[in-house]
Amino acid sequence: MIGPVAQLRQSAQEEATRFPALLARAEHLAGTVLLGEHGRRRSGLGDDFWQYRPLRPGDTYRSIDWRRSGRGDEQYVREREWQIAQSVQLWVDTGASMRFTSNKDLPSKGDRARLVALAASILLIRGGERVGFTGWSLPPRNGDIQVLRLAEALAADGEEDYAQPEARGIIPHARAMFVSDFLGDLDPVEAALTKAADRGVRGVLLQVLDPSEESFPFKGRTIFESMGKTLAHETLKAGDLRERYLERLAERKARLDHLSRLTGWQFLCHHTSDSAQNALLWVYRAMDGGHG
Repeated sequence: MIGPVAQLRQSAQEEATRFPALLARAEHLAGTVLLGEHGRRRSGLGDDFWQYRPLRPGDTYRSIDWRRSGRGDEQYVREREWQIAQSVQLWVDTGASMRFTSNKDLPSKGDRARLVALAASILLIRGGERVGFTGWSLPPRNGDIQVLRLAEALAADGEEDYAQPEARGIIPHARAMFVSDFLGDLDPVEAALTKAADRGVRGVLLQVLDPSEESFPFKGRTIFESMGKTLAHETLKAGDLRERYLERLAERKARLDHLSRLTGWQFLCHHTSDSAQNALLWVYRAMDGGHG
């Protein structure tokens, strides 16, 4: 008779057959980075009581503190200090803009974002961290099954041109990682970072851009169309737009860097033509250094 854990593992492995390439590449990329000291191995962390919080989707009934819950109608979970300190939450942009690539020899922005995010998750989970998404869809957990869940969830694409950060369910004093091209409205990004900072959360912003978005090599008659086909602009002199475009891009990156500094986060702009390993190393070290 197969137990529930074995059944879950089998089911997760079957689902993972839909995204073997991403998972295999992330495992390989993670293997190039030497594991540091993470999670419970840090000094000063233990099993001290931290707080009670309401039961959330994804929590198990075994985690319910029945004595505290018995005081009212709501069910509560007893969280300990190490559980908070080890929680890492991800938001990876699934917007249509992330599907862009200027060259068939380059990965799309979304592919690179998913690869780095999943490889970082593998490293963090192996180091004892609990990793999940912001929001309620996939709460932070540890273990190999969680890696499979993350890989499955990261394989999905969104429909909108530009996605917005999911700021719900951000765990106080946890860490976070937002990965996007950040070419959409930055107000939701600022709101999410402010909310995270108010809860004592530190993390990283990883902006992923195609090299053509940095250099703007377009000249002559050009039709610019969003990946979701909802926006289009035609010009006869694309070269005349270059200087204004580069100024606005520089302003956008400066705003992201400023927001990161104000909230205690760290910011990096990564190009898909550069090594994914470099991006992963930066993320891993930034997450390590940003531990609360």
